[in-house]
Amino acid sequence: MILCLASFANAQTVDKKTLTLQGAERVIGAAKSEAQKLKAPGGVIAVVDDGGNLMALERLDGTFSAGANISIGKAKTAVMFKKPTRVFEELINSSGKGRTVMTALENFTPLIGGIPILVDGEIVGGVGVSGAATADQDEQLAIAGSKAFDHGAMSVTADPAPAVSYFEKSKVDEAFSKGAVLFDGSGRNYMVHASRREKPGQAEIHAKDADIIYVLQGSATVVTGGEAVDAKTTGPDELRGSSIREGQTRQIAKGDVVIVPRGVPHQFLEVTNPFLYYVVKVR
Repeated sequence: MILCLASFANAQTVDKKTLTLQGAERVIGAAKSEAQKLKAPGGVIAVVDDGGNLMALERLDGTFSAGANISIGKAKTAVMFKKPTRVFEELINSSGKGRTVMTALENFTPLIGGIPILVDGEIVGGVGVSGAATADQDEQLAIAGSKAFDHGAMSVTADPAPAVSYFEKSKVDEAFSKGAVLFDGSGRNYMVHASRREKPGQAEIHAKDADIIYVLQGSATVVTGGEAVDAKTTGPDELRGSSIREGQTRQIAKGDVVIVPRGVPHQFLEVTNPFLYYVVKVR
């Protein structure tokens, strides 16, 4: 009897694909890459699972504050109705037969920019974008995100091996000559800066990024920990202050490595000119 019940239970269930957090972050990475190609001035990218539950969201610089709720609504609508949201905006706007009554539906956002995410023909989630320059750009970013698992090399549960990045000496030297981002880490959780200092800097606090610092040339006094004086927000998750109170002071030079965890104040003082160092920012 137990075996029969087990067989009956198995017959009533099916295996299904599920979007993981790692997969949701890949969708956002693909949409961000498309934003860079299109030079979109902003946008909020939201990813939901197949039940419309928010999994990941990223707001690009310059996007209006309401973009987050709109992008989530677009993603939910695409999943719950299993269609791109363009279908509904065009249906409501169609001359003489617009179904404006649809706008009264709960959790319904009939605005262009929501796309279902499919893997092997099965909907595993949805992506919504709001706040790019135009509605068409919203949709282009969402489509790019929804295709993050295309071409067979990618799966819902695991990332493929990322491409190897290579920077020849001339590019590295050029970056250090002015102090610049060497690798922006698009779609990943790290960045690489070719940093250059010619004078002391402000106290810095990175709310989300840990800094791994490797000194290539010169020396400096670095103060870490303690409390940043007169700290003010200067950008998303970034604070700057005039100095550090009760921090730990170290002398660092070529070959030294310093790891500053996120949220820890740090400041460079008494730097040689130039002071060159790699910074790997990990989020």
